[in-house]
Amino acid sequence: MGIVIGMDEAGYGPNLGPLVITAAVWQMPGDPRDFDFWSSLGEVVSQPRPKRGDERLHVADSKQVHSPTRGLRDLERSIRPLMSLVNAPLASFQSLAHWLIGLDASDLLTSPLALHNEPWFADGDLGLPTSVADDETATTRKRLADIASSADLQFVTARSEIVLTQRFNQLTEQYDSKGVALSKTTLGLLGRVWDPDSDEPTLIIGDKHGGRNRYDDLIDERLDGQMIFRLRESREKSSYRVGTSELHFQTGAESHFPVAVASMICKYVRELAMEQFNTFWQQHVPGLKPTKGYPTDAKRFRADIAAAQQRLGIPDEVLWRSR
Repeated sequence: MGIVIGMDEAGYGPNLGPLVITAAVWQMPGDPRDFDFWSSLGEVVSQPRPKRGDERLHVADSKQVHSPTRGLRDLERSIRPLMSLVNAPLASFQSLAHWLIGLDASDLLTSPLALHNEPWFADGDLGLPTSVADDETATTRKRLADIASSADLQFVTARSEIVLTQRFNQLTEQYDSKGVALSKTTLGLLGRVWDPDSDEPTLIIGDKHGGRNRYDDLIDERLDGQMIFRLRESREKSSYRVGTSELHFQTGAESHFPVAVASMICKYVRELAMEQFNTFWQQHVPGLKPTKGYPTDAKRFRADIAAAQQRLGIPDEVLWRSR
């Protein structure tokens, strides 16, 4: 058996809302470099957007799947069947988010990672699904499970870092770099799902982090003396080998199915977080136009909520990313 770990992020650029990084772990027969997810799941999954009447799930870079004009419908239609393969809790946003983080009920009271450490998550939750009823995807969900089983393909788990604003600011200050904070947090997440001593051949694929070409120093921080062999370092792709594992950081990584799944999970969680964020502020500022949190509109939003923020006593470091 082999392992593929796909990694991606959403929300690196905004001033408002969380950064979400996800690792999606899959197990399949044989060498993971030879396994073709797209052909194995082609009866139920489509990388190009399905045409009208095609009931297959759209799995691709989240920017291709998600349409702001259609809301969460397209993302949700694909994400819920996929996440049902790992029995993720899908009744509410925060139950899903805390499962992805790896927090159970006993952790929520004390963990600084729990969502309710931000005021917009503290007093409520967002019920799921938001746009697609489960009976709409019931047949597709069963077909997906059956076809994955027949291909001896298992979605082992998904794990996420949901980096809230105050933590994001602390990390960027600690490393004096937004890019380094992203890279170190991503490799820290990888360390939670990757066993570099495993005898199983493992393929790890993630998007490149900005202009970074070297990753061996970051990988080394996750190892216990194992050797790192540099295979390639270039603008397009940086590749390494550790034991039976290969690690690739490349542009356009979302063309790989496990990375596309990670990308979609990140986007779904980020969009749900922003929906709850906007709902909170609209309760305190009637008529407030919602925001996605990206720089130009985030400045408008910040000005619109300034009086309410002061009245509620919410400090800037909890609301606004410094970088």
